[in-house]
Amino acid sequence: MAEAHQAVAFQFTITPEGIDLQLSYQALNQIYLSGVRSWKKRFSRLRNSVIKGVYPASPSSWLFVVIAILATMYMRSDPSMGLIKMIQQHLPLSLHVSLSTQGQTMLSALVFSTLLWLSLILALRFCLKLLLSYHQWMFEQHGRVSNTTKVWVTLLRLLSSRKPLLYSYQTSLPHLPVPPIKDTVSRYLKSARPLLTDPEFKRMTELADRFESNLGNRLQRYLKLKALWATNYVSDWWEEYIYLRGRGPIMVNSNYYGMDFLYVTPTPIQAARAGNTITALLLYRRKVNREELKPSRVPGTVIPLCAAQCERMFNTTRTPGVETDVLQHWQDSEFVAVYHKGRFFRLWVYTAGRLLSPREIEHQIQRILDDLSPPQPGEEKLGALTAGERVPWFHTREQHFSSGINKRSLDSIERAAFFVTLDDEEQGMSGEDPAGNLDRYAKSLLHGKCYDRWFDKSFSIVIYKNGKSGLNAEHSWADAPTVAHLWEYTLATDAFQLGYTEDGHCKGDVDRSLPSPQRLAWDIPSEVQAQACSSLAVAQALADDVDCHVFPFREFGKGRIKKLRVSPDAFIQIGLQLAYFRDRGGFCLTYEASMTRLFREGRTETVRSCSNESCAFVRALESGEAEDQCRRLFKLASERHQNLYRLAMTGDGIDRHLFCLYVVSKYLGVESPFLKEVLSEPWRLSTSQTPVQQMELFDLKNHPDFISLGGGFGPVADDGYGVSYIIVGEDMINFHVSSKHSCGETDSHRFGAQISKALQDILTLLAADAKTSSSSSKGSTQPQSKKLL
Repeated sequence: MAEAHQAVAFQFTITPEGIDLQLSYQALNQIYLSGVRSWKKRFSRLRNSVIKGVYPASPSSWLFVVIAILATMYMRSDPSMGLIKMIQQHLPLSLHVSLSTQGQTMLSALVFSTLLWLSLILALRFCLKLLLSYHQWMFEQHGRVSNTTKVWVTLLRLLSSRKPLLYSYQTSLPHLPVPPIKDTVSRYLKSARPLLTDPEFKRMTELADRFESNLGNRLQRYLKLKALWATNYVSDWWEEYIYLRGRGPIMVNSNYYGMDFLYVTPTPIQAARAGNTITALLLYRRKVNREELKPSRVPGTVIPLCAAQCERMFNTTRTPGVETDVLQHWQDSEFVAVYHKGRFFRLWVYTAGRLLSPREIEHQIQRILDDLSPPQPGEEKLGALTAGERVPWFHTREQHFSSGINKRSLDSIERAAFFVTLDDEEQGMSGEDPAGNLDRYAKSLLHGKCYDRWFDKSFSIVIYKNGKSGLNAEHSWADAPTVAHLWEYTLATDAFQLGYTEDGHCKGDVDRSLPSPQRLAWDIPSEVQAQACSSLAVAQALADDVDCHVFPFREFGKGRIKKLRVSPDAFIQIGLQLAYFRDRGGFCLTYEASMTRLFREGRTETVRSCSNESCAFVRALESGEAEDQCRRLFKLASERHQNLYRLAMTGDGIDRHLFCLYVVSKYLGVESPFLKEVLSEPWRLSTSQTPVQQMELFDLKNHPDFISLGGGFGPVADDGYGVSYIIVGEDMINFHVSSKHSCGETDSHRFGAQISKALQDILTLLAADAKTSSSSSKGSTQPQSKKLL
């Protein structure tokens, strides 16, 4: 193979005349350029470490402090109040001998200036941390900003005036606080009240009171001790016990998906779409590595969010274990792993220290598509091992992939920047059955054929035969907003920056001498093939049971909702409560994901959207009460939901605190009936909003068809629904609904119809009041205008 020869820098043979040494200058040049690229990255990381280490100051500010101190000393004044002389007295004896008195003074002044500079940096960072710990701004009414918040915003802008790197704010972000146990228990009982009968609520109240007065305080002390020691008292346990310790399949149960543009496909050529998509992802990785990405912020504010989840975005895989899986991350990777028609390839994306052009990557992908070689025995369905139970995958990996050719090939997949599937199917909305096609598209991204994705990778990109794309993401390393940010950048860069030629190919030149992508070689024994088939059977049963329904809601969007002075998220969440009540005849424990990235290493918190107020509104509307009463109850429900969301974002949520208390109880070997019952309650309605974070990348005014469908996930409970939604522009909301066919009480299409009707019914109710108010205001102003005339 050509690539094998180029990999050898030199060869030698022993002849009667001696040793014949043959050097491959091309290979040596490749080694040299690769080394240069590696050292450039090291220097860049070192430089960035210095820049973000002194933030919110700058490295050049050191020189300013030194000059200021020396200038003051030149004016025969001692700004150090004797400290410079003290430093001079304590200089090593060798410096006293080798330096003059003036030189010793200058050196002492430099030492003092550096110490003063470092002290100022610590003071600025402490002030920034105090400012970022202020969250009262979130609870203030729109348009009624207190003077305290105005001063706070001004100071925060001053300290954040310098252009920050991606991780500049990390050390200044506050730690997640541990809420008082009394507040958490009280909020829990309030959230549980609409779901329990009077006797059940009385029993739960008694359990909660006993827990709070006895065991709870003991567990709380341990948790506070951890909060003092750890960066975040929740995240490490959440990652381990919620994700990595799960022994069931991560496909469907944990992994989630993201979709392509809804109405357009930038090119119908599969290899070209892969070329631009891979290039865009690698450009994003370069920005992450160089920390050139702007830190994410709370929309419409200067308040930064934690960027820690970006660190393991690329070159990361989840490896199986007996009791717990492990996330493995490598600093760099110059290749991606590609799957096509049962074969695995390693595709190098760098040559001579440079990133391949999109056209070159398209050329390499086309080589894979044109390769007609059959899969090796057992190779085609090898990916099913990542889709099934985790323990069998661990044992198989240990026994058959820990050495030799199998280990080298597995390393090529696990160490790859990411995984790419060149799917031989066509997906998307176009066709005779647009609604059904969207559902099939979602299922394909969620699980595919159960063996043509590598579910352990941090994320896998899927490029379909007709040029449609999507991704499947592993959940343990990060949450959906982080992946959504990556995917937004990828779609926008692909369509608007890289672009395509008139005939649909990638732009750029091609170096035809590039070595072909490498086929990965395997030696898969019958035991591994049998286990792959067994894992595939488990995964296939899980995949067949998933009922996905994706639908764009086009009747109205956040534009109409905001005109009614209602939070769009609260509007949708109350609509989901109404839809569920109509679908199932009651209420259920509802999960809405909220972020806690205002804090360092923050991940998510739960907003319990089913509240006393939302239930009161739904009951009033369904029982036919007066419209004014229904509108009043809706307003209360909306305000309650917004307050719950704010509490969750600012560290005063319920579920992460109770979860950590439960973990501490397990470590101590004590049982808590209260915690056990709380954590065993099923989330029959699990919801999440996919935020649009980079609207500046999409010109929806000139390109209204380039809107994303968002993404979705599988149902959390066997008898429940999973609902994901994305608010796109001003006039559309896209929904992803999932459930299980095996449950006779759920139906994703039926629930989707209930969601549409519920949203329209609520808008009709609120709009009627808006029209009445508008007409009455016109009536009241008209007589005044006559008087003025």
